[in-house]
Amino acid sequence: MPLPRALGMLVFALPGGIAADRFPPASVLRLVEAANALTAGTVAVLALTGGLWQLGAAAFVFGAGVGFFYRAYSASPPRILPARQLPAANGMEGTARPLLQQAAGPAVGGLLIGLVAPGAAIALITLCHAVALALLLRLHVPGQEDGPAPGRASAGLLGSVVRDIMEGVRYTVRTPWLLWTLLWAVLAVFLQLGPLEVLVPFLVRDRLGGDASVFGYLLACQGGAGALASLASRPLPRRYLSWLIGLWGLGTLPFGLVAMTDSFWVMVLCLPCVGTGDGARMVLWGTLRQRRVPRHMLGRVSSMDFFVSIELMPVSMAVAGPVAQVVPLPVIFWTVAVLTPLLGLVAVWAGRMRRDELAHPLSG
Repeated sequence: MPLPRALGMLVFALPGGIAADRFPPASVLRLVEAANALTAGTVAVLALTGGLWQLGAAAFVFGAGVGFFYRAYSASPPRILPARQLPAANGMEGTARPLLQQAAGPAVGGLLIGLVAPGAAIALITLCHAVALALLLRLHVPGQEDGPAPGRASAGLLGSVVRDIMEGVRYTVRTPWLLWTLLWAVLAVFLQLGPLEVLVPFLVRDRLGGDASVFGYLLACQGGAGALASLASRPLPRRYLSWLIGLWGLGTLPFGLVAMTDSFWVMVLCLPCVGTGDGARMVLWGTLRQRRVPRHMLGRVSSMDFFVSIELMPVSMAVAGPVAQVVPLPVIFWTVAVLTPLLGLVAVWAGRMRRDELAHPLSG
């Protein structure tokens, strides 16, 4: 049920950021996991008794949980860890989450469904959520366990959701480095996602004579490189904004070769370059938000990043096919490869990032 899940994520992305700023992040995380465990348990009972029409509603609840969970999670590390340990923590999360969520999770799930009834597999998912909830009950986030942040209790209870959202929007617009980094990242995702998800499978079929398994292997190579880049993250460099833009921008340059080669191994080399830049910039971007965005705004800034990006993802995939009907694939791929770093240079200039990163050192 991908559509209801995506809808839940989209609808609750911004409210999730507001909740992360208004209420204790640990409480939000616990509430989400309790809802996940209850929903998964209900689905398991329905699956074992033959009633599955409620799957769409369950997928919506899980999607809503994602909208709340990652906003509260992103607001938690700065309250738990010293600043110098944030890159390592974000690097570990950037490695573990895709490996567990995109590799180990689907593999184990498919194996369980093949060996036992789907209901039993869902029951195991319920158990996993219950274990996660038990662990979260032991989580302590300093300074946020007794209620909303100081000075925000009345505003959080009496203020409207619209006012909180607009406060986050105003902060983003008035902060040049944040605004232009966010705009550039959104455009980069829009440029890359459609060709990667929609057009590369056709290249695999037409150029390599491969099938979905070959495409999956290429994506695994790209994701694995990103995971390794996340794990190999180091403390923030002195020119952290320039590195953030440069790693992702220059990492896309080999993407143009993907549409010009008939060699599987050239693709294997090119796509991990894209994944490496993406993995490294995710660690830098997450750490940068946590270090420079005020804590009482962190949830909303994270939710705006997520909301705008997810809005353009389906658009990118929708336009990739029609554009490929009139524009040669090498032109499309090289446009993405070259335009991404060029737009990054525009963002560095417009956001005055070279000056900003020296005025606000975060090394160490």
